[in-house]
Amino acid sequence: MPVNSTMPKAEASTLPAPVGGGAPGRKSIEPTAGVRPQQAVESYPADRAFHAALARLSGGISPVALLLAYTDWLSHLATSPQRQLEISQEAVRDGKRLFEAAQHFLSPQHGPWSLIRPSAWDRRFARPEWEIPPFNLLAQSFLQAEQWWHNATTGTRGVAKQNEAIVEFSVRQMLDVLAPSNFAATNPEVLQKAFQSGGENFVRGWQNWCSDWVRLLSGHPQPAGGDFVVGETVATSPGKVVFGNELIELIQYYPTTDKVHPQPIRIVPAWIMKYYILDLSPQNSLVKYLTGQGFTVFMISWRNPGAKDRDVAFDDYRTLGVEAALATIEDIIPDRQVHALGYCLGGTLLSIAAAAMARDGDNRLKSITLLAAQVDFTEAGELTLFINESQVAFLEDVMWQRGVLDTTQMAGAFQLLRSNDLIWSRLTRDYLMGERSPPSDLMAWNADATRLPYRMHSEYLRKLFLNNDLAAGRYLVEGRPISLSDIHTPMFVVGTVLDHVAPWKSAYKIHFLVDADVTFLLTSGGHNAGIVAPPGEEGHSYRVRTKAADATYVGPDEWLKTAQPVEGSWWLEWTKWVAARSGEPSAPPRMAVDGQALPDAPGGYVRQ
Repeated sequence: MPVNSTMPKAEASTLPAPVGGGAPGRKSIEPTAGVRPQQAVESYPADRAFHAALARLSGGISPVALLLAYTDWLSHLATSPQRQLEISQEAVRDGKRLFEAAQHFLSPQHGPWSLIRPSAWDRRFARPEWEIPPFNLLAQSFLQAEQWWHNATTGTRGVAKQNEAIVEFSVRQMLDVLAPSNFAATNPEVLQKAFQSGGENFVRGWQNWCSDWVRLLSGHPQPAGGDFVVGETVATSPGKVVFGNELIELIQYYPTTDKVHPQPIRIVPAWIMKYYILDLSPQNSLVKYLTGQGFTVFMISWRNPGAKDRDVAFDDYRTLGVEAALATIEDIIPDRQVHALGYCLGGTLLSIAAAAMARDGDNRLKSITLLAAQVDFTEAGELTLFINESQVAFLEDVMWQRGVLDTTQMAGAFQLLRSNDLIWSRLTRDYLMGERSPPSDLMAWNADATRLPYRMHSEYLRKLFLNNDLAAGRYLVEGRPISLSDIHTPMFVVGTVLDHVAPWKSAYKIHFLVDADVTFLLTSGGHNAGIVAPPGEEGHSYRVRTKAADATYVGPDEWLKTAQPVEGSWWLEWTKWVAARSGEPSAPPRMAVDGQALPDAPGGYVRQ
């Protein structure tokens, strides 16, 4: 069918047709055969409705999961008298040290001294104002209490590892509420600001609070992105939407060099976020950087699902996303292998697709790059706190009622993992200091959240997180199991030092799961900021080392000791690696089919 010359709307019924006739065209998403969520939709509707209502009060966290965790911890602690004595003695010692610290802090000649130093990423008490009595004593009292509760909730013999983590995490969240930095009377930075401004900071804070509530009640929360607008100030790399179906739009970007490498790069972003994390402002756009290095770039832009998409399956993202995009690229650039890149969940999906292709003898991939992506979920970071049978069943009931996991639930889970930075420090800054953080492109992207279909997310949590089917060789594609060991395509895997979503040691497990040359790179930063690391920007460093397919396995700790640090952006190392596996540059390929009127990038789905 003809391609529309206008930009597709959010729920448009017409999208770009496949070029060349080889790629699958627009189609309705039919439920994929396979495992559905644990309970059928028709089962126990009253229970499901009750659980969904309960979730609104509990913030989406299963009360049963919390109760089981605390029961496990308390029952084992209650039957461990020596452990109880140890914790009690520690409390007495802490009280004595705190009394000595108070005497030291209140003496006229006191100097800098701390009982406990906060962790490197805890910036609540970093300012020099916290060295002044009595605020130093308040800070040390809080840190000492935090440390005592950490010791009390961990290390009790017999407690299940996940239950222990849940108890420690929930206690830490409750303590964070009581931090002296959260209250005007006990925060010296707030008091100093009030003294300097004559209390104007409280007036501005009240105005900020009222403004945020008005926006929240009207259904338009405070925008974090300021003037950053998709297609105008972010996601501005020029290109065309060359294909579309019910799930994706495929963007082909214009070349910016006279010659390009013959093998294109296809990017598979995660659908729990919008693709333009890799095409932010021009100065930090990976897409712009790649086209400037002589690569032809294709990007998948995922549709933001609604309630009617409740039965979209995880495998639909493979067939209608990864496979459909690859078929379209093959039509535009025939007889060329493709460099495939997957970010976060997109990397997991790419690994599944690559294993299925390898099983079936499909060799269209020239190389595979995984950014902050996991294929083994046994140590999948702090997100596993929210993933056990009780919690997943509870979450399924919430999604069953709505058809999707909505944006607030997804954002809330990530905020809890870093509540100091993402919740309490922001509230203190906005309402006590009366200041707003300057907007940034990354903040704008982070606020532009997406939804997840009920069935897809349930399958993702159960098959990958709970059962670890992919790493265990039990994951089925088209009714047959796939094995990552079938992958022989060279791989470049990037982990980030501070990643709490996909810890680098978890991403590192790819080494003993695939039968391929693996170049592993560990870069500074976290899950997002570590990936968006353009050359020329200060503060970036990385370590890199390659393991041949037939080489002896080296564990992550030993790897870290032997891989030497390098200052600069990992983008340089990676593009050099990709270029070495590409042919000699030649004239750029066509933009889809000549003469077709194609919608401009960034397309319509990213604006949903």
